[in-house]
Amino acid sequence: MDNTGRRSVVSALVGLCIATILAACGGGDSLAQLRSETARYSKTETAQAAGWDLVEGLDHCFDNPGVGAMGFHYIDADRLDTELDWLKPEALVYQPAPNGDMHLGAVEYIVPAEPWDAANDGVPTLNGHSLHLNEALGVYVLHVWHFSENPAGTYEDWNPEVSCPAA
Repeated sequence: MDNTGRRSVVSALVGLCIATILAACGGGDSLAQLRSETARYSKTETAQAAGWDLVEGLDHCFDNPGVGAMGFHYIDADRLDTELDWLKPEALVYQPAPNGDMHLGAVEYIVPAEPWDAANDGVPTLNGHSLHLNEALGVYVLHVWHFSENPAGTYEDWNPEVSCPAA
């Protein structure tokens, strides 16, 4: 085998290693799978028809002035249990556009803390990422910004690029 052939083989192996590491860490292919699975819910009407909806008391745009916002959470209440599935998030998070349209930017995984803590040691994890406790709501959460870029990080709660409409 000549040097060009060796370089091709080495490049292919390096690419395979990187793809494997990204998939194991919840990146790469798994983010693409999540995008593919949730793309059909780009419109809130489609999400509502499939079981996600605004929940009273949580039916506002979540905003953290000076840090960023999340948007509106459409929650599938039937999924609020202690089971986690990467391709079946508990919430779809929509960002308001300046023209009033809503677009899907993120998903959120939600686990009720009390039943989780009663049956488990430690916090829930998904694809190598730990959920964190939202004490005010009594749930563990993990956001994944898979359609909107989040300069703070793919798995951060608040997105500085998102804003809520003025009240």
